[in-house]
Amino acid sequence: MKKVYIVEDHLSIREMLAETLKRNRYFVVGQSGNGEDALNEILELQPDLIIIDAKLPGISGLELLKKLKSTSTKARFLIYSAHENASLIKDMIEAGAHGFIEKTVSLKELINGINVISNGGTFFGPSSGELIRSFLINPQSSKRPKDFLTARETEVLQRIAEGYSTRDIAASLGLSAKTVDNHRTNMMRKLDLHNVASITRYALQNGMVELETSF
Repeated sequence: MKKVYIVEDHLSIREMLAETLKRNRYFVVGQSGNGEDALNEILELQPDLIIIDAKLPGISGLELLKKLKSTSTKARFLIYSAHENASLIKDMIEAGAHGFIEKTVSLKELINGINVISNGGTFFGPSSGELIRSFLINPQSSKRPKDFLTARETEVLQRIAEGYSTRDIAASLGLSAKTVDNHRTNMMRKLDLHNVASITRYALQNGMVELETSF
């Protein structure tokens, strides 16, 4: 029976995962709501599979993954997250994750992914898999805005995505409305975006703003 450790800050989700794993012949050796506590326990318990929420208080899921990989642990890693974007998935894969599953999948698909990963394979949920395919076709799609936007252009993009008007953005950044419009024009040209909806979608996909979720 393979040993599993769960790192998830929402108790209800931790309990759901633990119960689902137990019903499918996995042994949950421990669980934690934050990366700091999880790090020490995982090193002591040496589980076969570690399920990590990407968004954790304190040490992030990515930071925890990097720290665990640096200890030469032979565990398999599954990222289980309500937030999926190309940059996050790419970072997790590069850090050593063996799979990325969004919290919107069915329990049947979740267990399928857990089985694949725990047996040495890789698995990605439908949304994350689509993002990976898009990246393989167009690697530029997962580059962070900072890679080709100025700091001001990034600030303007974030505020537009958060619903601020040009006047509000100008006031918050201490700029004129004309300067804000210039940054907006340059940012949209560089990213090939054409309206507020596409700007907002880009910001969400690249983790610049977060969509409120019940998870």
